[in-house]
Parts: sequence; C-alpha cells; structure tokens
Amino acid sequence: MIDFVDFLKLFGGFVYLLMGGDLLVRGALGLAKESNISPMVVGLTVVAFGTSAPELMVSSFSALSGHPGIAMGNVIGSNIANVLLVIGVPVLIHPIVCNQEGLAKQTGFMIGVTLLLIFLAAFQPITFWEGVLLLTILMTFLIAATRGAALMPLDDAEEELERGLGLPSDARTIGVFIVCGIVALPLGADLVVEGGVGLAMDWGVSETVIGLSLIALGTSLPELSTTVIAALHKSSDVAIGNVVGSNLFNILAILGFTALLVDVPVEASLMRFDIWVMFGVSILLGIFVLAKGTIGRFSGVGFLMGYFAYLWAIY
Repeated sequence: MIDFVDFLKLFGGFVYLLMGGDLLVRGALGLAKESNISPMVVGLTVVAFGTSAPELMVSSFSALSGHPGIAMGNVIGSNIANVLLVIGVPVLIHPIVCNQEGLAKQTGFMIGVTLLLIFLAAFQPITFWEGVLLLTILMTFLIAATRGAALMPLDDAEEELERGLGLPSDARTIGVFIVCGIVALPLGADLVVEGGVGLAMDWGVSETVIGLSLIALGTSLPELSTTVIAALHKSSDVAIGNVVGSNLFNILAILGFTALLVDVPVEASLMRFDIWVMFGVSILLGIFVLAKGTIGRFSGVGFLMGYFAYLWAIY
C-alpha cells in the first residue's frame, strides 16, 4: 500500500512538473519577445531561478530537519544531471547550438564557481560566512548579467521565438504564466522527491546516494521539462542558458542559503569522486561552448550514457 501511494506521488509530481515547465518557459519566452531581452539572459535568471526552487526547498528542509548532508549531495547530483541528462535528452529532439553571445563568459563563470566550491569543500564544513560569500557572488553575477546583456537585438533568437506557439503577449498573461509555473514546479518536485524517497528508503538506499541520485534527479526534472519544451519550440538559447544558470544557482543560491541555516558538511566520498565528476561535466560543457559547437543527437546519446554510468558507479 505504501509503495502504491509513493508511486501516485511520483506520477502526480511528474504532471505538475510538466505543466509548470510549460507555463514557465512560455512565460519567459513571451517576456523575452515583448521586452527585447535576450532569451539566454531570461534562461539565466527567471527560468533558472524558477527551476532551482525545488533544490532550494529540499536543501532548506533537509538542513532544518538535521540532514544538511543531503543538501550537498543534492547540489552535486543536480549539477551533474543538469549537464548530462537535462542537455542529453532535449538534443535528441532538436540540436543545441552553443554560439549565443555571452554564453562563453557565463559558462566560464560557472566553471570558476565550481572550482570555488571544490576549494571550500576541501576545508569543510561550509559555514555561515562562506554562505554569505556565495550569495554575494550570486548578486554580483545577476547584476552583471542583466546590465551586460539584457537589452540586445534578438535577430535569430526572435525568429526562434516566433516559431513557439501559444506564447503570451500581454504583461498580465506573461506574469500569470511565470508565477503559475514557478508555483507548480516546486509542488511537483516535492511530490516526486517525497514519493521517490519513500520508495528508496524501503529499498535500503543510503542518504548520500539518495541525495546524489533520486533527490537530485527529482529536483532536476523542472530543468529537464523546460529544456525539452524549449527544444520543441526550437529555442536553444533558453535550453543552454537554463542549464548554466541553474548550475550557478545551485551552488551560489542553494548551497549559500543552506549554509546560512546550518554548517554544511562534505562527506569524504563526495570529495573523492562525485565532486570531480561535477567538475568534469562542467569542463565538457565548456568545451562545446568555447568551440561554438552543436550538441546533436550523437553527443546527446553520449551524455545520457555518461549519466547512467555515473548512477551505476555510485550504486
């Protein structure tokens, strides 16, 4: 009976995530179209924050309930899933072209933040003042991103947006889409994680592995849903920008805010393996961006194989 209820929670969570992802990405694309804001910047800010809300909720709850270690596993596992899974799936639908203006700079910043996390984790735990540092870096990044690239001609991106059907055109509808999407996403993720953790606990899976895999996968589903929908709309700017922005938010906002609540320990197993996998996939994404290459179906299959290999390794 317990398993059946958990499966129902998973199914209901998936429905919420898909609906929320659709509303959020449509609202973000409508905002970009009506305001002449670069779709990549929208992905780095509005969409990234909305889809990172589940990670924030799960990490805060785990910290306040006496399980801060889940927060670190969630951040590392989500960042790995964001690159290998969240990019790997949508490119099977439509290729992602990594030639957007400013993307190389944002991706380089993401790699730098990942290195900072490795440095801080080496001198664990991550404390209150380190959390303040991470949040300060986040605010600086957001100010620089919105000032440096917020207003620019849409050019090819505008043509991509025109192909997206059902985009809201007035301010009120755009706001309703974005707000409803942001509300539905964490609700769906909560159901997915609650149901998934219930099943995993019945199977005797450790807390660290749950954070790295099941919880990370559940909280990354909003990013997956928005990137898949963006791929269906042929708007690769939002897809790649969402992944880069979400990875930044996970480290700077999620971990930073959690450290304000309680010191975040870093298990030795994470330092030996998982954190370096996160750094490796960040470098992999950086290579595609610097080369201004196209992530197509062949690369997508490789990304997905890499993610399943990682899950196999930690289990």
